[in-house]
Amino acid sequence: MSFSTPFKTAAPLASTLTQTVPLLAQVLQNGQSLNEALAHTAASDLAQKAAVQDLAFHTLRHLALAQALLKSLVNRPLSPDVQHLLTIALALLAAEGNKESLKYPPHTLTNETVLASLNCENGPRVKGLVNGVLRTFLREKQSRLVAALRHPVARWNAPQWWIDGTKTAWPDHWQAILDANRLQPPLTLRANRRVNSRAEFMDRLIQEGHPCEALGPDEAVIVNKPRPITQLPGFTQGAFSVQDEGAQRAAKLLDVQPGMRVLDACAAPGGKTAHILELADCMLTAVDSDAARLKRVIENLQRLQLRAQTVHADAVHTRDWWDGELFDRILLDAPCTASGIVRRHPDIIWLRQAADTQRLAKIQQALLQALWPLLKPGGKLLYATCSIWPSEGSQQIDAFLQRNPNAVALNAAIQLLPLSSKLENHDGFFYASIVKS
Repeated sequence: MSFSTPFKTAAPLASTLTQTVPLLAQVLQNGQSLNEALAHTAASDLAQKAAVQDLAFHTLRHLALAQALLKSLVNRPLSPDVQHLLTIALALLAAEGNKESLKYPPHTLTNETVLASLNCENGPRVKGLVNGVLRTFLREKQSRLVAALRHPVARWNAPQWWIDGTKTAWPDHWQAILDANRLQPPLTLRANRRVNSRAEFMDRLIQEGHPCEALGPDEAVIVNKPRPITQLPGFTQGAFSVQDEGAQRAAKLLDVQPGMRVLDACAAPGGKTAHILELADCMLTAVDSDAARLKRVIENLQRLQLRAQTVHADAVHTRDWWDGELFDRILLDAPCTASGIVRRHPDIIWLRQAADTQRLAKIQQALLQALWPLLKPGGKLLYATCSIWPSEGSQQIDAFLQRNPNAVALNAAIQLLPLSSKLENHDGFFYASIVKS
């Protein structure tokens, strides 16, 4: 199906299915992130774009199961668009009780999928096949599910190498981590203490019909019924930002004091940058190599009425951007596999390859070595990754400390796991504070 194919039906669900197909193709065939694909979706309005996004996220959270079911139901080659369409439908039909699946009664979904198949290549010819596959699954649902879920990849919705790596790294928690990866994350906000306290912000949310609850001891707030953030009170006034509670810990751990000179390396999209500035009046330089993502940093700072120097550069090449004056604090939020934020970005688990872990570990090592000389004696560097792999966390820091005698670990490193418990409903992050002696 061409991405520019006009819709042949005005039925809302059929149109949503049709528009979700090319998104899935962009991720699975072209290796594009889901966020990048969503930025170019053909959805006609915000409501439909939200529906397409929900459907794409849901499908990726149940992708392996849907693919296993499809393989058991069809023993002939399918064109990519038909394959993706059936995968989306089966992901919905297989996930009993899920928020997305409850939106669409099985027979309604089947009928709308058949209607959407007319937009596929050779649509009239595949219409009967699509109808037959889905109705066979509904008749034999339980036995088909039992058979498919015997396979670990379908059971845990992850490649085998990812499952094995999680088992090795976290033998006592691997099942809970993989289960959490398939859950829809909460909408977590950070109250901007320069505008309002958390209590004041929560009162405003509740008064305007947005039930919420506090998470952790500081600024984190979970909105019980997620909705577009622009619809929440105080957005344009900078009363809050969207940020996972685990990510909110970075600014506190960095412990910036007023007047300090601070570097935020790999700063985009700017959540941690803004949080640092909300907590302390400091001279902050935000560096990022991605111009488009750096633009988001600037936009976020403008909305929050905060100021920082933003620099478009690769942080590892310090000669290109550093002015020679040492920093009191450095935040290195290093590029990583993002294995700790799969529940927010379910495409990650299918875009990553096993070799990426070691490749990214080399980049992290290079950044640590490049930025360490920029820190004042007595200054602190906070190393952070949104990863659960030890090679990107504890092992990386242990090796760095051995290479640099003037580097001293301040307290024990922190590894947050994405377990989605009531008290710790956060993503996976690693933090290590290092002081220069």
